Amino acid sequence: MSLRIIALACFLALCFGESTNLLAQPAPMPAPAPEARTTNITLDEIWKEYKFFAKRVPGFNFRDEGNSYTRIKENKVEDVAFSTGEAIAVLFDYDAAKTATGDESLPEKFDSYSFSKNQQRMLIKTGTEKIFRRSSRANFYLFDKAGGKLKAIDPAGKQMYASFSPDGNKVAYVRDNNMFVYDVATGMRKQITTDGETNAIINGATDWVYEEEFALAKGFQWSPDSKSILFLRFDERAVPEFTMQMYADELYPENRTWKYPKVGEDNSTVSAHVFDLASAKTRLVFDTKDGNTHIPRIFFTPASQPLVWVTNRHQDKFQLMIERVPKAPLSELLVETSTSYLEVKDDLTFLEDGSFLWTSERSGYNHLYYFDKAGKLIRQLTKGNYPVTSFYGYDAASKTLYFQAAMKSPMQREVYSMSLKGGKPKAIAETPGVNNAVFNGDYSGYMISHSSINTPPTYSVFDGKGKFIRSLEDNAAVSGMMNEEGVRPVEFFDFDNGQGTRLNGWRITPEGFSESANVEYPLFMFQYSGPGSQQVLDSWRGANYWWFQMLAQQGYVVACVDGRGTGARGEAFEKQTYLQLGKYEVEDQIAAAKYLGSQPWVDADRIGIFGWSYGGFMSTLCILKGADVFKLAIAVAPVTSWKWYDTLYTERYMRTLTENEAGYKENSPVYFADKLKGHYMLVHGMGDDNVHFQHSVEMANALENADKDFEFVVYPNRNHGIYGGITRRNLYGRMTSFINENL
Repeated sequence: MSLRIIALACFLALCFGESTNLLAQPAPMPAPAPEARTTNITLDEIWKEYKFFAKRVPGFNFRDEGNSYTRIKENKVEDVAFSTGEAIAVLFDYDAAKTATGDESLPEKFDSYSFSKNQQRMLIKTGTEKIFRRSSRANFYLFDKAGGKLKAIDPAGKQMYASFSPDGNKVAYVRDNNMFVYDVATGMRKQITTDGETNAIINGATDWVYEEEFALAKGFQWSPDSKSILFLRFDERAVPEFTMQMYADELYPENRTWKYPKVGEDNSTVSAHVFDLASAKTRLVFDTKDGNTHIPRIFFTPASQPLVWVTNRHQDKFQLMIERVPKAPLSELLVETSTSYLEVKDDLTFLEDGSFLWTSERSGYNHLYYFDKAGKLIRQLTKGNYPVTSFYGYDAASKTLYFQAAMKSPMQREVYSMSLKGGKPKAIAETPGVNNAVFNGDYSGYMISHSSINTPPTYSVFDGKGKFIRSLEDNAAVSGMMNEEGVRPVEFFDFDNGQGTRLNGWRITPEGFSESANVEYPLFMFQYSGPGSQQVLDSWRGANYWWFQMLAQQGYVVACVDGRGTGARGEAFEKQTYLQLGKYEVEDQIAAAKYLGSQPWVDADRIGIFGWSYGGFMSTLCILKGADVFKLAIAVAPVTSWKWYDTLYTERYMRTLTENEAGYKENSPVYFADKLKGHYMLVHGMGDDNVHFQHSVEMANALENADKDFEFVVYPNRNHGIYGGITRRNLYGRMTSFINENL
């Protein structure tokens, strides 16, 4: 590895002739050196003491009847009055259940819980063991109120995704890559599949790439009539394996190996099956036959008809395939196509008569559509040059649907209700900033969370008519600390990128800042820039907010710009980066740096940029393709060539390497290492199962071959998030020092 070399700067005295009038146009004064300034906010407070973290509302689970919710408190599950926040009853006492069970092997605490539909039975989850981002295995116990004891649903090993049947009489789960059903009444277990094998066959769960890129980890669904289970089977034997090493003070590191399909490689062959409980037989309902077809979702209609959502490898065509006649081949219910790509959203909602709601960008913005049970469009429900950003659900009693939209601005979010018959949406929550909603079971009440970029989150509950009931959390303590610590307001701005597109940004300026003052400050830029993402959003920014405020207190202007390809501005704006990830996004970050650098209050020779994951890909490209613009870049867990990333994500936006060689070659940082001029810090976790350590090793190799100096920071065993223990404090300490020493 090349070592960072800190060059000694030489001061060259310039001699001016007598005709030079220095007083008429004084040269801007540089800001005080950041390292010489004191700050109120410290790294220890942010990443060691977690002093500034805003509180959330944990365990807020509405009950079906709607007038109360449940929460975990002191090893109990309490039923809490919606209107007062006071406990009505204790629904489950783990300590009492342990005593009644008499099993000393039970852990001291339980992790989570779920109810049967009639609320008389519970599944208690203990000993949770994380696998990947969304997957875990644990010991599940059945608790029946009538018996008061805990009963292990499968003592043979930890289970995944244990779920009650709608009638509450059965529990389906996955163990050792096989599907099982547990009968509550008899305590008997039925093994549905027998061919499950690690890195070969998966039943009822999903493979790594489905879990990561389709956000699908649980691979089965109960039918509404409780008579059958629809599940996915993954044959991943043809998928190449990836191995990473974990270190634990042993003679040899532990090799962790799993199936990871990289661009152009074989995907799992996925098939959908239905297990019939009465006959104990399983039948195939859909087979992708090879890795060129995906099944991102499976459903049952209200009439217990299996439905399989299918997409092609390019992900530019969606098909909803339904079993209209029992055991007959699936037929097409709906087709959605795009000239670029389609994104999987969890908005498909069936009504009791088989008609359904669906979101689509066919108008240029994501909107809600209403179809009959045959798949014929009844009406487009929402319309306009704005996107529906979340669909919350449908109240059958009032025939009302609820959703979130960026109707007023791409940087804002409001909550609306609307009649199924159509008409104008009615605003439920529209306080400037970002509003989110959680509705109770019968839509007779809801919780609104709200924040803005300068206001920490608040959580409030309302009745079905919109009447305020009470505040759950106002984070007044965080607001107080903002005043005490002297934080600076985050300000929004926009500008023309030089190609006729206005881009949105925010900035934080140092104390005493004035645009008219004759002082130049170093500029530190942050971005993510991935397809459909947003960082320039009027919502609370979390822990990074405090780090950026700390940097501002040290004398930096901190700014963030969302370039082309980011979200909430319509399909044309978002999808123009198709087949060229990194091209327009980098052009826009360079344009942002030049625009800000042209301001009299920014030192154009002292501009840095930082990003994580896709943002690390971007910051790396920026200091290479914008070598004359950026003096410094920090890249954490960056993609450095798209050919090393997974199939589902990369091929959605880039197609395969053989189909789009130029798109890969022209926008992958690893091919531009020779352009590096400034200070570059490369950071990666060696236990990153998502963006593999390989990306940074290859980048380091390219930089060394180009005889470039850079700083390489490695975190053994840490995953894509690089956290755990003191890790975040260490990382942010290193980044802060790197900025102060080089910017």
